[in-house]
Amino acid sequence: MREIVLDTETTGLDPTTGDRIVEIGALELHNHVATGRTYHQYINPQRAMPAEAFAVHGLGDEFLRDQPVFTDVVDAFIDFVGDAKLVIHNASFDMRFINAELEWARRPAIPLERAVDTLEIARRKFPGAGNSLDALCRRFGVNNAARTLHGALLDSELLAEVYLELIGGRQPDFGLAATTRGGTGAGGTDWAPGPRPRPLASRLTRAEAEAHEAFVADLGDKALWAR
Repeated sequence: MREIVLDTETTGLDPTTGDRIVEIGALELHNHVATGRTYHQYINPQRAMPAEAFAVHGLGDEFLRDQPVFTDVVDAFIDFVGDAKLVIHNASFDMRFINAELEWARRPAIPLERAVDTLEIARRKFPGAGNSLDALCRRFGVNNAARTLHGALLDSELLAEVYLELIGGRQPDFGLAATTRGGTGAGGTDWAPGPRPRPLASRLTRAEAEAHEAFVADLGDKALWAR
């Protein structure tokens, strides 16, 4: 199973009022294991950066002026994402911006159903608790010391660790895939238990065995146990 953990930085909160994506960071998971493949791109929003947004991510007009516009990188982004599930914290926000940019670039939208929203998972798992990315990092002991400002690639790396904890820890399949004998390896489907090297010793006493035999004998020849 292929998943893409993704985060964006933007000029503001609403693409319908002219806000744009300025950074996309993403990494690939295969069967819940990071493959090392990443996608990271700064984007020229073709508009001035509001002070409020700059305070969040530190990406200013001078730096972004020399970056490509979204239409120049859209195909590389689509190729990286492919048809994978998108793991996003507060997915409705990022998906709204991604699909707005795709529409402006005359590309098909990505269905919201393809997004796995870690914020919703966290709210169900820890109702009433703080469920920001920083709060979840603290809860699960994920080191986020480098996160002085928001950054899309760093945030996606932190989110990948948080996501694995949310779905059951770093071995969501309880490690069964790692015990395959000549199977497909991690995430494989042809694992099967082998026979025990030595059968377990019976815990049935002789008296219990005799009592059971007497009970079955009283049931008659048509009893299920006699077939």
